[in-house]
Amino acid sequence: MTKIKKIISTLSLGLIFLLGLASIGNAETTVSAEVGFVFNTLFFLICGFLVMFMAAGFTMLESGMVTSKSVSVICAKNIGLFAISGIMFWLVGYNLAYGIPEGGFIGTFTPWSDTSALDTGYSDGSDWYFQMVFCATTVSIVSGTMAERVKLWPFFLFAAILAGIIYPIVMGWQWGGGWLAAAGFSDFAGSTLVHSTGGSAALAGALLLGSRTGRFDAKGVPKALQPFAASSVPLVTLGVFVLWLGWFGFNGGSQLALGTFTDAVAISTIFINTNLAACGGVMVAAIVPRLLSGKTDVIMMLNGAIGGLVAITAEPLAPSPLAAILIGGVGGLIVVLGTKLLFAFKIDDVVGAIPAHLFAGIWGTLAVPLTNADASFGAQLIGVLAVNIFVFIVALIIWTIMKNTMGIRLSKEAEKLGTDVAETGVIAYAIRD
Repeated sequence: MTKIKKIISTLSLGLIFLLGLASIGNAETTVSAEVGFVFNTLFFLICGFLVMFMAAGFTMLESGMVTSKSVSVICAKNIGLFAISGIMFWLVGYNLAYGIPEGGFIGTFTPWSDTSALDTGYSDGSDWYFQMVFCATTVSIVSGTMAERVKLWPFFLFAAILAGIIYPIVMGWQWGGGWLAAAGFSDFAGSTLVHSTGGSAALAGALLLGSRTGRFDAKGVPKALQPFAASSVPLVTLGVFVLWLGWFGFNGGSQLALGTFTDAVAISTIFINTNLAACGGVMVAAIVPRLLSGKTDVIMMLNGAIGGLVAITAEPLAPSPLAAILIGGVGGLIVVLGTKLLFAFKIDDVVGAIPAHLFAGIWGTLAVPLTNADASFGAQLIGVLAVNIFVFIVALIIWTIMKNTMGIRLSKEAEKLGTDVAETGVIAYAIRD
């Protein structure tokens, strides 16, 4: 009996102790500054890992969309542009964006340096890494559009200029506290700053480069099958799923903090809306071609996912789930109609990046005031026009200079032989188209 009393007494004391801990936990509403610093830094790094994985997604998508004689060059371009982006964003890019005066236009041409402090809320290095992978994503968009006829090293030179100068300048206008931020422009994770920037640069290059030899027939109708068939639709599909996964880091990480209840709930909402927008883009891009042609175009479905993701990127937190589906669905519709528009003008975009990133990015940015009461249509329109006009004109000038000096297009003989043989000497597949 005595032993039983002792056991009951011990259990009672233990229960009182646990209840005391619980009450202490409930009373504490915020973590310490140092714990918050650790959480936020880790959050930046984890989301940065996800965004970096998008480089693999772009590589897979582009490798599957080109013909089998151009796959090795796609691989070379994507690993090359990622390396170039990292170096250039460290050398000048970061401080061009974040060294900008409040309400200003451009930062300083100086390398990044670590000045981490506890009151910042996260380590400088984690922020640099997170922003760098966004920069690389922007450059990746250009790669697929100009595939199969652009020279490798002129592309690398343009990648360096885009990553080190063009993208950081427009990025700083908003995220660095520049003039667009002062004007009230809102772009949560980069529908315009990242995706339209990459799309505008790609459009300028595609116009100067011209279409692949024989891509359009005498009536201007694109040849969809041989000799321009995609090398691997399964690889394209895998690439899109990888991009879809990476987008959770892209949009979720743009909350920029994970140290409070509010941040945790916001990130969860962003994940849900990001996913639903992609779903909406897929389904609209499946339904519309079916209604128009009687066929369900899997490539349109895949690009519809990208269009939906791009569209929601400007504001993934404020919309309701239904609004997110509708925003993404319009993004998918824009991909379908935008592709037809490019065909009408005989613009050869190998992977469909211009409709998915430029056009859907513009839509997503202009749609922000529909769900975010703090945004205005006027400020959004100013931002869209300013960024896209600036990027397009500067990119057009750079591509023109390179075209008239070193040349940017492969010869017809090299194009017919295949960019793999002409540019790398490495054949991706033993069995050719």
